Amino acid sequence: MSFLYPTDTYKLKMKIINKTYFLIGVLIVVAVFNLVILYATQITTTTESYSIIRASDLKAKVETIASLAASIASGNKGDRNIMQDEISQFDMILSALKGGGVIREQDVIPVPNKIISEYELVEKNWQVYKTDASKIQTLTIYNDKVVAALNYVLERNSELILTTNSLIRDLDNLDRNYNAHRAIAAELHETAKRIEQNALLISIGQEDVRKDFARERLAFDIGIRSLLGVPTDDLNLKGSDVEGKALIPIPRQNSRSLDDLDALWESVRLRVKTLETQSIHSDEFNVVFSNLNMQRQSLLDSIDTFLDRWNDDRVDRRNVGQLVVQSLLGADIVIFLVVLAIIRKSLTPLEMITRAISRVKEGVYGEKIEYTRQDEVGELASSFNTMTDTIKLKEDEARKTGIAKDEFLAMITHELKTPLVPIQGYADILLSGHLGSLTDKQRERVSVIKSSSVTLLQIISDLLDVQKIELGQLKMKKTMADIRGTVTKSIQIFQPQIDELKIKVENTVEKNTRVPHDTDRIAQVLTNLIKNSLKAVKPQTGVIKIHSSEDQDEIKISVIDNGTGIPPEKQSSLFTKFYQVDASLTREKGGSGLGLSICRGIVETHGGKITLVSKVDSGTTVIFSIPKHDAPSSDSG
Repeated sequence: MSFLYPTDTYKLKMKIINKTYFLIGVLIVVAVFNLVILYATQITTTTESYSIIRASDLKAKVETIASLAASIASGNKGDRNIMQDEISQFDMILSALKGGGVIREQDVIPVPNKIISEYELVEKNWQVYKTDASKIQTLTIYNDKVVAALNYVLERNSELILTTNSLIRDLDNLDRNYNAHRAIAAELHETAKRIEQNALLISIGQEDVRKDFARERLAFDIGIRSLLGVPTDDLNLKGSDVEGKALIPIPRQNSRSLDDLDALWESVRLRVKTLETQSIHSDEFNVVFSNLNMQRQSLLDSIDTFLDRWNDDRVDRRNVGQLVVQSLLGADIVIFLVVLAIIRKSLTPLEMITRAISRVKEGVYGEKIEYTRQDEVGELASSFNTMTDTIKLKEDEARKTGIAKDEFLAMITHELKTPLVPIQGYADILLSGHLGSLTDKQRERVSVIKSSSVTLLQIISDLLDVQKIELGQLKMKKTMADIRGTVTKSIQIFQPQIDELKIKVENTVEKNTRVPHDTDRIAQVLTNLIKNSLKAVKPQTGVIKIHSSEDQDEIKISVIDNGTGIPPEKQSSLFTKFYQVDASLTREKGGSGLGLSICRGIVETHGGKITLVSKVDSGTTVIFSIPKHDAPSSDSG
């Protein structure tokens, strides 16, 4: 017959622990692997997103370079250095995107191989755009002849405006026959202002107004010739809505301003014609600037295509990555389920063993664990089966021994009780004097015999009651009776002793409190409790109170005394057989130690409970309950 010894138990425990550690290790490795994959994917995704953002900066750089080129064309030479910085930054971003690098202290990844052709197209267009942008930085901007003409027009145009204003004042002194003259003079004044405005616009780079100079110049020529009376046949009036007018001559004394205007206009007119036909910028600069603007759109389009393809490629790879992640999650779930199944398979027999152990705790022995696998759990199950068989065998042996002991106790108590009856009877006959007179000394000795026989008979009765309680054979004759009467009867038994000790016993149990109970057995409970209280209280000052309380389910009877009390460490064993608070050989109070055990058996057989509360030098309270709704019965065991 083998058992699981401590060394075997340790080995078994280590096997289970190692298997558990291995399975947990598998889960940890899988979790770490997933975290590494997810982290790497997150880092790659973040870095690529940043790279695409930096690639989109190329478009802003192109627009910035174009704006700087226009600013340089307008005469802002300081923007040439700024343009050089923008070109360098474009080159740096383009280079970092090709081979990977760092932009603004953040890593960027190389362009994916799938879109390298789109990148090369951007690089190719940039080289062309960069060449023209670099020329913008070095070429001479302005046409010297046009600049000279522009400066002359701006310088003399104020004088031209003043002279036309003088002409208007000269004509104001004439009669209404010169109204047409005055209208033409006013128009010449406005035309002079427009010529000045257009010259200013050309000076700041807005050359689209050059075509307006031809219209203004022709209008001025026609107007001044009409006032001078000079024919306009040699002028090209095709496409013009301005026509010459035949006017009466202006008096000599009023034409001085007109003569000054004619001479001034002749010098200005030639410069205006230069501004009509030639650009303020040099021809080479115009060609480069025009090419730059044309290349700008091509470069922007190639960058857009490059960014779109990169985003599409990133989305495709992200979809593939999601499939990989989903596959990993699926694999994780499978691994988790496998580990869970293994753990469950390992724990299932342990649950079987746990249930079997619980059954053993309930007192059920001999049940087997059905587990046939030859592993560490199988060893445990086999050892458990051997153990429970052994316990069952021992339990059967103990039960047989207990039965034999009970039978022997019942027999011996019966045999002891039989001779005590005549002893007690003959003692009573002797004390009554029927067999002759006794001396005082003889009477005293016979009284001792009688008292001892009564005590011994009580002990034997207690032993029989305890035995019946343990075997479930204690008979009860329940009737619906007044519990106060039962209490009163119990007190009356001890009345001589109460009077001798001069103590006070109070019965406050409610009258007519009827409850189903065996009056003799409950009286036995009360007499045991009252007897204990009589032993505990002091003569003359002792008080024993018996009162009741009830609810809809039960009645509670309390026996309270002001005696010496019971130490806390001894209270838990008071209802154990043969237990006595004072177990010394020199104890003053006698007793078998069965009273409270019998009280508990009787109360519990009635379906109630009994409890005890005690404090040293403060007295003891014992409370027991009797159910109110227990149907009366006769000879219930």
